[in-house]
Amino acid sequence: TCPQCHRSASLDQRGLRGFQRNRLLEAIVQRYQQGRAAAAAAAKCQLCDRSPPEPAAVLCEQCEVLYCAACQLRCHPARGPFAKHRLAPPPAHPGAPGGGGDGGGGKGAGGGRKLPTCAEHDLENYSMYCVSCRSPVCYQCLEEGKHSKHDVKALGAMWKQHKAQLSQALNGVSDKAKEAKEFLVQLKNLLQQIQENGLDYEACLVAQCDALVDALTRQKAKLLTKVTKEREHKLKVVWDQINHCTLKLRQSTGLMEYCLEVIKENDPSGFLQISDALIKRVQVSQEQWVKGALEPKVSAEFDLTLDSEPLLQSIHQLDFIQMKFPVSVPPVPLLQLEKCCTRNNSVTLAWRMPPLTHNPVEGYILELDDGDGGQFREVYVGKETLCTIDGLHFNSTYNARVKAFNSSGVGPYSKTVILQTSDVAWFTFDPSSAHRDIVLSNDNQTATCNSYDDRVVLGTAAFSKGVHYWELHVDRYDNHPDPAFGIARINVVKDMMLGKDDKAWAMYVDNNRSWFMHCNSHTNRTEGGVSKGATVGVLLDLNKHNLTFYINGQQQGPPAFENIEGVFMPALSLNRNVQVSLLHSSPTHP
Repeated sequence: TCPQCHRSASLDQRGLRGFQRNRLLEAIVQRYQQGRAAAAAAAKCQLCDRSPPEPAAVLCEQCEVLYCAACQLRCHPARGPFAKHRLAPPPAHPGAPGGGGDGGGGKGAGGGRKLPTCAEHDLENYSMYCVSCRSPVCYQCLEEGKHSKHDVKALGAMWKQHKAQLSQALNGVSDKAKEAKEFLVQLKNLLQQIQENGLDYEACLVAQCDALVDALTRQKAKLLTKVTKEREHKLKVVWDQINHCTLKLRQSTGLMEYCLEVIKENDPSGFLQISDALIKRVQVSQEQWVKGALEPKVSAEFDLTLDSEPLLQSIHQLDFIQMKFPVSVPPVPLLQLEKCCTRNNSVTLAWRMPPLTHNPVEGYILELDDGDGGQFREVYVGKETLCTIDGLHFNSTYNARVKAFNSSGVGPYSKTVILQTSDVAWFTFDPSSAHRDIVLSNDNQTATCNSYDDRVVLGTAAFSKGVHYWELHVDRYDNHPDPAFGIARINVVKDMMLGKDDKAWAMYVDNNRSWFMHCNSHTNRTEGGVSKGATVGVLLDLNKHNLTFYINGQQQGPPAFENIEGVFMPALSLNRNVQVSLLHSSPTHP
C-alpha cells in the first residue's frame, strides 16, 4: 500500500519499476538540493595563500576586495588610511536564493520538463483522468485497457478542480494558523501580565505584613509561598499551552509549505497522484484545532485577597480568602497608553484593571465620541481588554473612555484618551473582500483577473468625509476591455461590472471613450480612452458630495455624480485582459 495515496497495488513482472513515480516530490527535492548547493558555494578570500582559499568574512567596499578573517587582520587593519573604509558582509553567491540566479527553479519547474508517459503504454502521454480509478490515463488505455468503460474526464479540468479543492482546504488551515499565531501572542502577553500581577501581589503582601510588625513575620513567608506557587502553576499551565500550540502550529505550517510547493508544480498527472491524500491531510489538520483549543486555560488575575482586619490573636490563622460574591461595582480601569495607537482611520485601545482588584469584572464598555466633540456612544461591550475600531473619519480627533461592570452594576469611567486619525489614507486592494477570480500581487497593490467576465475588488480604506484622491496605472491592456474605476459600498455586487448596481458609482472606459455608470445607467460619454501606461485619477470630494475622474491628468467632463453621501471604499472592476496598479493616495488632488 502506498503511504502517500493509500492505494493498494500488486507487483507485476516489472517489479518495483511498475509503481508510479511521485514526480512532484522529485521536483521539489531537486529544487531544494539545487538551492542548497548554490548557497553552499560561498565567496572565497581573494588574498589567501592557502589552497583552497578560506571563505570570505568581509568585503571592503572601497578596495572591492574579499578578505577572510586572517587576511583582514594582516592586510586590512582597522587603523591608518583603512580606518574609514566600510566593511560589509560578503555578497551571496549568484546561484543562491536572492543572489541573482534562477535558484534551480528554471527549466526544472516549467516547460523544459519531459511530458510524463503512460505506465502501461510508453509511447502515449497522459491525456485523461479516470474518475473510477482516480488515476491519469492515456487514449490507448481508454480504447484497449480496463478503463474503457470507466467514467473519465479531461486531465486539465480535473487538475484545476483538485487544485481548487486543495487551495480551499488550505485556506481553512491558514486561518487556523493565523489564529494560532495570534493566540501565541496572547499567551505571551498573558505571561507578562501574570508576572506583573504576581509581583504586585507580592509587594502589597510584604507591605501589609510589615505593618503587622513582628507577629506577622512568620506568617508572611507562608503567604508569599502561596502566591509564588499560584504564579508558578499559572506559568506552567500557560507554557504547556504554548508548547502544545507551537507543536500543532509547526505541523500545520510544514503541511502548508509542502502543499504550496505542490501547487506550484505544473504536472497535472503527478499532482493528481497525491492530491486526494493531501486534501484529506489538510482537512484532518484543520479538524485538529478543536473548539476551545485556542483559549487560555488560566487567567492572569490572582483571586487572592488578604484579610488584615482580624485582631492580633488571629494572626496565626491569617490566610488568603477568595471573594466568591461581588460586594461592589468594579474600580476604574487603567488605560494602557503605550498600547493605544491609530492607523489610517482605525484606532486601537488597551486597558487593564488595577492590581489587587477584589471585585470581579464581568465585562467592559468602551465609548467613543463622533470625532467632532459630540456625544459619546458605545462601540464595544465584552470581556476583552483590547479593541480596534475601524471605519472612522480621517483627519479627526476622537475621545475614548472605558468602564467595567459586574452583577452589582457599572463602575466609574476611566480617564479620557485622545486619538488622532491619519490625515492621509494609505490603502491597498483588499484580498479578503475581493471576488475569488481577482488576482492580487505586489503587496496587494496590483490587480488582475482570471476570468473574462468583469470582477470587482475594493480598497482597504473607507471614506465618510473629507477630500480624497488616488491614481491607478494601467499596466496591461489587451483586446480593448472596459475596466471601471470608482467607489462602492462594502456590499457591492462583485461578479459584474462596477456601477451596474445601486451600490457603486464608476467610470468605465475603453480605448477611445469613457462613460459614467450607476444603477446600470450610462451617462456623459466623453472622448478619450486608456491604453497600456495610462493613468486614471479618482477625486472623491465628500465636502461637496461629488465624484470626478481624470485620464492622464485630463478631467473627464464635469463631476460625474452629485449628492454622494455615506461610507465609500475605492473600487475597481476588470477582467483578465487588463492589469492595474495603485500608484498613490493623497488628501487632495495635485
